[in-house]
Amino acid sequence: MTVMIPFEQGEAHLDWLALTDALAGGHDLPRAEVADVFLYEGENTLLNRSAWIAGMGLAVKCATIFPGNRAQGKPAIGGAVNLFSGQDGTLEAILDFHLVTKWKTAGDSLLAARRLARPDSRKILIVGAGTVGHSLWQAYGAAFSGAQFTIWNRSPDGAAAFAAAHPGVAIADELETAVRAADIVTAATMTTEPIINGDWLQPGQHIDLIGAYRPDMREADDAALQRARIFVDSRETTIGHIGELKIPIAAGVIAENDVVADFYALDAFQRQDSAEITLFKNGGGAHLDLMTSRYILDTWMAR
Repeated sequence: MTVMIPFEQGEAHLDWLALTDALAGGHDLPRAEVADVFLYEGENTLLNRSAWIAGMGLAVKCATIFPGNRAQGKPAIGGAVNLFSGQDGTLEAILDFHLVTKWKTAGDSLLAARRLARPDSRKILIVGAGTVGHSLWQAYGAAFSGAQFTIWNRSPDGAAAFAAAHPGVAIADELETAVRAADIVTAATMTTEPIINGDWLQPGQHIDLIGAYRPDMREADDAALQRARIFVDSRETTIGHIGELKIPIAAGVIAENDVVADFYALDAFQRQDSAEITLFKNGGGAHLDLMTSRYILDTWMAR
């Protein structure tokens, strides 16, 4: 029997630290096979992201993007995740698209931060007050006890709304000052031009970059990449596809072998010393949707 897992009921049983442990365990299995398919009609898009991991199963994440819906007061993005058994291909579960996306995206970054950020990190700067920013507040708060959060957003109104939703969060008026003061900087913006300047970075910081997903998008400049030890979730979904790394590699600013490791080499995700700057590029990928969906289903069945 296929299980249906909606957002609120499914989320009620989840735990951020347990998710990161599940993601780590998923990378102990054979490397995932992944594929993306895009279909278009005018400005509308159907995106299918598929993954198959031996020993875990299969997942197809379907997303519809209809930008015109906003003018009608409707969500612009819809979808679902279909999770299949790897043993007989049975459809085991249909999960809410937004549930999987939320926990996959923030959990991806949190797995890296738990291994790369200094354990005593307390001052956490969130750059970008959108949906992902709210998830990062939850995820980082679960892992870093006593965290003191600051929000910076291009729109002051967006920052104010974020702070109102999460009492105790401070608002940064100036990005440079906020970056210099942070132990962890986690960015989830839609910028195409770098907004995090490497000259601002301080010894011992961890930088978490989430927003860029196209070849023309970057959140950090060349100096930031040159000053940090660089890590990614997946070499296949980041190095040749996302501007954060693709652009500086093409320009000779950094080389592919400057990327220390991805999650399939998690033992390498560790600091050499407390003063070094670490930088993680969160690129996502259908294999992470599969791992997250399996964690959600297992938790749902054990509730």
